[in-house]
Amino acid sequence: MNTTYFHSLMNGLDDFVEEQLQRWKGVGVAVAIIHKDEVILQKGYGYRDLESKLEVTPHTLFAIGSSTKAFTASTAAMLVDQDMLKWDTPVQTYLKDFKMFDPVATERLTIRDMLCHRSGLPRHEMVWYNSSRSREELVNALQYLEPNEDFRNKWQYQNLMYMTAGYLVGQLKGTSWENVVQESLFNPLGMNSSVFSVDEMQLQPDFAFPYMDLNGENTRIPFRKIDAVGPAGSINSNLVDMIAWVQFQLNHGQQDGKQLISKEQLAVTHSPQMPCDSPFHSKELPVSTYGLGWMIDSYRGHAMIHHGGAIDGFASQVAFLPEEQIGVVVLCNTNGSVLPYTISFNVIDRLLEMEPVDWTRRVAKLVAGESNESETDTNITETPTTSESSVEEKPVEAQVHPHDRPIHAYAGSYSHPGYGKIVIQQSNDGLQAIMNGIEMPMEYTGNDTFSVELTLFGLKVTFTYKTDEQDNISSVSIPFLLEPGTNPIEFIKTLSV
Repeated sequence: MNTTYFHSLMNGLDDFVEEQLQRWKGVGVAVAIIHKDEVILQKGYGYRDLESKLEVTPHTLFAIGSSTKAFTASTAAMLVDQDMLKWDTPVQTYLKDFKMFDPVATERLTIRDMLCHRSGLPRHEMVWYNSSRSREELVNALQYLEPNEDFRNKWQYQNLMYMTAGYLVGQLKGTSWENVVQESLFNPLGMNSSVFSVDEMQLQPDFAFPYMDLNGENTRIPFRKIDAVGPAGSINSNLVDMIAWVQFQLNHGQQDGKQLISKEQLAVTHSPQMPCDSPFHSKELPVSTYGLGWMIDSYRGHAMIHHGGAIDGFASQVAFLPEEQIGVVVLCNTNGSVLPYTISFNVIDRLLEMEPVDWTRRVAKLVAGESNESETDTNITETPTTSESSVEEKPVEAQVHPHDRPIHAYAGSYSHPGYGKIVIQQSNDGLQAIMNGIEMPMEYTGNDTFSVELTLFGLKVTFTYKTDEQDNISSVSIPFLLEPGTNPIEFIKTLSV
């Protein structure tokens, strides 16, 4: 089939995308469609800068979030080709000081385990989110993070493991993960616009600002810098570059006749390693599995390899069907948006010449009925996508003073060897907790407990203070983990204020 034929299948797509932008209150979206070496479409819709009415173009840079993970897995595949790394050799062989909380995982965890999310660790996002710690410091913190599943027992999305995999790749090459990706992928693929930090992105001539819906209005929010966990999600790219990336995947690791990654090792990344969850489970998507940096599903009877991503104010989806040699990239600058999914599914339905599934209606039901497992479900996003700095500030209710203890008794510096430091201090409105620069207002609820707004997750948690034998405050216990079978994180008091 020729390109003209594929173009004809896209009749009405512009209207569909515009309608989706309206329906889901999107600010801007960029869509690319490819068949083999042909680009069927690369087009921007809506705005990269809403205030200045600057439109999205194929060159507009977006944060791609967890769509970065496939780059990290690809660099690992290259090292396997170079005989510098083996998928199933314990990481401790390469990183002598590597340590997990579970001694079995310490001894046996491999890069394959890291890249297919089966370490036994729950998400532990607050360890790294907005943290100023270095990558090396975060790797060293792993030994203090409790698992909630047996090693290799269950698929659990884990950004810190991806960060560690990228750190290992950098260490083995005697450089950084960023340099390895730049030299071995960006440069040979001609991905000349892609960068690793939102700071760098904002120095470029064409980039999108992040937005979220606040009170029905799209509001610009701060960029989220996640350089320390870069291998899990810090790449910023555009349609032009991502087309080259998808074509490289469809071409089995070959670029301009040169094999950058062997077919065999790239195939490992494209092969199911663990069964996993999907928010889109349906007769069209009956089975979901995770490869290495990619999800591998059956979509309407066709193999589909894909990965989504989300970080504050951005969402992405990169998908390709290897048998049909077709690919889709959708990049968006609206927080937690489902646009990358509803658009990419519609495009794939068109390319397969099948009656389009009404994913808009399905996703709307998902969002309405299961808001905590909707488009920001753990397997498709990189982080809880709500930025603490982007949520509407509400006045904190006047602090209710506990009868048995003065308010300053709760203030102080508290520490956990994996999570680091949390400072609790008095403010004009009572107490507030500060962790990784994130401010969390506290409201007293009696019995040495406080209700704390964790806007980052869109929920409230209870801080529970514990006392020593002299009835002095000795620690604070915080349920930062949402997965079943997880314990609250206990921060020990190190300094009174």
